[in-house]
Amino acid sequence: MFISGYRCMWVVAMFDLPVDTKSARKAYAQFRKALLKDGFSRMQFSVYIRHCASEENADVHVQRVQGFLPDDGEVRVLTITDKQFERMRVFWGKRRKLPARPPQQLELF
Repeated sequence: MFISGYRCMWVVAMFDLPVDTKSARKAYAQFRKALLKDGFSRMQFSVYIRHCASEENADVHVQRVQGFLPDDGEVRVLTITDKQFERMRVFWGKRRKLPARPPQQLELF
């Protein structure tokens, strides 16, 4: 999907963070809350996604994720186009379901 000549993108944040101590659990919770505050939504356990109106906007959110990384654990961030996102295959057991549709609203920034 193109909006005003921009390529819409998805930012996918995947993470594996320790939760073995009280301070690690707190860091995990802070990171997760920061993702939610930045407009990400949970796709799966430890996988969060955010729709962006352009590649430039996606880069802004990738930089924000980098800014609130916890001290320990692993975080991976991937950006994909709407076209790539819609090619995703989602399986529930042996049944196949279509992926969620991208939002139809425009983002103003």
